[in-house]
Amino acid sequence: MNTRGLLDQLLKSGQDLLQQKSGASSSGGLGGLLGGMAGGKGGKGGDLGTLLKGAGGGALAAGALGALLGNKSARKVGSKVITYGGLAALGVIAYKAYGNWQEQQRASNARPVSEPQTVDRLPAPQAELHSQAILRALVAAAKADGHVDAKERQLIEEQIGALADDPELLRWLDTELNKPLDPAEVARAATTPEMAAEMYIASVLMVDEEHFMERAYLDELSRQLKLEPSLKAELEAQVRRELVG
Repeated sequence: MNTRGLLDQLLKSGQDLLQQKSGASSSGGLGGLLGGMAGGKGGKGGDLGTLLKGAGGGALAAGALGALLGNKSARKVGSKVITYGGLAALGVIAYKAYGNWQEQQRASNARPVSEPQTVDRLPAPQAELHSQAILRALVAAAKADGHVDAKERQLIEEQIGALADDPELLRWLDTELNKPLDPAEVARAATTPEMAAEMYIASVLMVDEEHFMERAYLDELSRQLKLEPSLKAELEAQVRRELVG
């Protein structure tokens, strides 16, 4: 299952999304995007990663990101650091924030500092596990305001049969979209502190922090991820620094 390739394309597509008047495809919703992907492929021999990197792949990925964002602004996900770096850029944000936090902890209570093992610094199998966790966090954050409704989920299900490139990934995505929103369940995907940091950063990029429901979701997710308050604050601060940098 090539979660890493899909996630990288989604994160890189922020600029395409910002340039569109509407984030969703003409068919509407994530289901419409999937239908466009099915219609655009030239055969059944390729994989999803190849499809997304092909002609029009950026626009398709932007459509997916737009559907996940719903009515929220794409400003944060379309910032230059995400636009030009994709998944690696998210790892860099986590690396900087986690490293800064470790240094703060070392200075205050002599806690040992180790090299953060973020997604941008891992071999492919481990990076894939991180990618699955990050994508799970993105989908969950998209549901935090309730905009991914039954109609959009039905549209996705109608398109699954037409998409033969990576049925395992599509089944996984469908399962995630149909799950009730549960921050505790999302947080269980984090098996390392760095993975927890990456999942939280992805969620911060996805939500509207001024929306009460979404802010409450972020707070509960950080609690379930067992992020120390000082680390949570540093992760959010690093995102803000990257957005204005």
